[in-house]
Amino acid sequence: MRKLFYLLALTATVSLWSAGAAAQTKFSGTCACKADKQQMLPVGDRDGHALGVEQLKCEWTKPADFGGDKTKDGVATHTANVYGQKNHFRGVHVVTTQAGDKVYLPYEGTGETSKDGKESHSKGTFAVAGGTGKLKGATGKGTFSCASAGDGISCDVEGEYQTAK
Repeated sequence: MRKLFYLLALTATVSLWSAGAAAQTKFSGTCACKADKQQMLPVGDRDGHALGVEQLKCEWTKPADFGGDKTKDGVATHTANVYGQKNHFRGVHVVTTQAGDKVYLPYEGTGETSKDGKESHSKGTFAVAGGTGKLKGATGKGTFSCASAGDGISCDVEGEYQTAK
């Protein structure tokens, strides 16, 4: 009888885990971002060390699908800790869908700049941390990688999410 109970408990646990895993929806897209506002301050402890805040305006050139709607544009705001040509940043990208709903993507990553001060590449991770409308309560995670593109950057994004029930 005890073995039957353990077997039923194990089956129920696996079923619940499988149902949660199956509810994840994968997405991918590409956004092009340009710096809108930036303030960097030298720390003074060594050459090239600065702290700053930056805001970027983004357009989704290859929209991602969120909740049956496509991403349209967004604003990414982050703090940066810069050491010479290397940096570490964290912030939140607020994405707006074509229908006007928003999804919040807190992110963090590392990157490098070229000698002329432009970002050459960066990469990192993000969470899906809710939103508005159909995306209220959405959760998930993903990765991004960015490269210099003209006077801004182009970022490839992929991940998975699930909407609140």
